[in-house]
Amino acid sequence: MKIKCCLFISFFVLLLCSARSQTSIDSSVFRVVGYYSLHSAMTESVKDVPFNKLTHINLYFLNPDSLGNFPKNLSALAPFIKSAHAKNVKVLASIGGGGNHPYYAKLLRDSSRSALVNNLLSIVLKYDLDGIDVDIEDHDIDENYDNFVIELAALLHQQNKLVTAAIAIYFRGQYTDKALAQYDFVNLMSYDHTGSWAPEKPGPHSTYIQAVEDLAYFRIMRNIPKEKITLGVPFYGYGFGPTLTTPGISMNYGHIVAEFPGAELKDELDMGGGKTLYYNGIPTIKMKTTLAKAEASGIMIWQLSGDATGAKSLLETIHEAVTDNK
Repeated sequence: MKIKCCLFISFFVLLLCSARSQTSIDSSVFRVVGYYSLHSAMTESVKDVPFNKLTHINLYFLNPDSLGNFPKNLSALAPFIKSAHAKNVKVLASIGGGGNHPYYAKLLRDSSRSALVNNLLSIVLKYDLDGIDVDIEDHDIDENYDNFVIELAALLHQQNKLVTAAIAIYFRGQYTDKALAQYDFVNLMSYDHTGSWAPEKPGPHSTYIQAVEDLAYFRIMRNIPKEKITLGVPFYGYGFGPTLTTPGISMNYGHIVAEFPGAELKDELDMGGGKTLYYNGIPTIKMKTTLAKAEASGIMIWQLSGDATGAKSLLETIHEAVTDNK
């Protein structure tokens, strides 16, 4: 507990000093990374995608079969990628995702790794993608993860392509400094500190303080410079109750504000029947964006389709905070 408090105090002092010295920020450099469904990118109209408020889009999830092949035809991505590039938005394919993917244990081994890396490069080049986002999590991070990341980064960087990662504080013991150093930047998943899978642990899953602490660990303890880290925020919430054994629920932010008037100005609300819902509303997203402007190089969003429209939009809140140089 003492170490955690000292870490927080050190980071808070660093934050204050940075904020005082910061007079403005070039919004074109500040990253706004949005995760977006690969299926939606291939099947839905691009006119509704807010490219003008993003710098990067990570398409989730592009995963291989058990042999390391990617048999899916991605030709339908062409209009999406063309539209993104016309707005100077980079498009990456994200591999992995939450949950376990047992086939990665085999594919990351010495005997299979080169084939997987080369297959990923082929997809990037064939479909004019800008890189690969590695969202390999939990038990999928094994003793072969380092070599996979090193080989993937070396190959993609030769082609001037990006390699990024989604990382989280709860997997911190599984990342080596060597692996983290391979990425052009990392997207810090500062959410899911609890969730619908843990009804016995009700409460907020993505507070401002948790964001400060998560950044503090990776900035100070793991020495990741602010230029190489974005702060992840959730466009969804979790509901708990009325008892500690009642299954939890998950709800997109857009659905929350549509069902509960005024919810956009809160982080917590009573759903009735003893259920409480926790999420991030406009004030907290604005605070987190200001934090990211001072202590990171961008904001990451999971995920874009969870947003609301109009004045209640969290992406619009982020966009306004990014472009505000006060």
